[in-house]
Amino acid sequence: MYLLDKELFFPSLENTDKDGLLAIGGDLSTKRLLLAYKSGIFPWYNEDEHICWWSPDPRFVLFPNELKLSRSMKTVLQNDKFRFTINRAFTQVIQNCKSISRNNQAGTWISPAMQKAYNILHKLGYAHSAETWMNGELVGGLYGIRLGKLFFGESMFNFKTNASKFAFINYVQQLQKENVQLIDCQLHTNHLESLGAKMISRNLFMEILASNIGQ
Repeated sequence: MYLLDKELFFPSLENTDKDGLLAIGGDLSTKRLLLAYKSGIFPWYNEDEHICWWSPDPRFVLFPNELKLSRSMKTVLQNDKFRFTINRAFTQVIQNCKSISRNNQAGTWISPAMQKAYNILHKLGYAHSAETWMNGELVGGLYGIRLGKLFFGESMFNFKTNASKFAFINYVQQLQKENVQLIDCQLHTNHLESLGAKMISRNLFMEILASNIGQ
């Protein structure tokens, strides 16, 4: 287990434990966060803990061309119930991801420090949001990091049934048009598996990352 300090550094991914934990400590500076994503690493920790840095093996991902649409979601996409936007309400999206209650989760991993860090990344053009609106109100959405031809998903929220799926599907379809090769979903969820996400080895993930991160 590596304890990070102010030096801008991450150890080799070979040092992760069985759950994918690589290091603790450090900070959430823009440079460190960008280095982390470019190295196949992401932060994830509870609000009252030290920053924890992860690189799980296997990795849960979605190839945009493998997106699955159920018959019911095709109907949702075709009606006029929801409206989709990109980067119209990033601050609101991350706030809602932070505050929404989740099953089997007592608190949130989006600390004030993390919220501030990703708002900075958004202003710099790295962090992006996708939003679902209903009658002029924000009812669902997601945010993450875009680097080269990869999108690293961070979190999503849902105030209305299918609202987060609506944002996710529309955003994946937009990313596919922009030739994005992979969406990093990080950790398994049934929600994203139903949309086509799957496990791949970390080695394959890193190969895809290396060939697409700078393009």
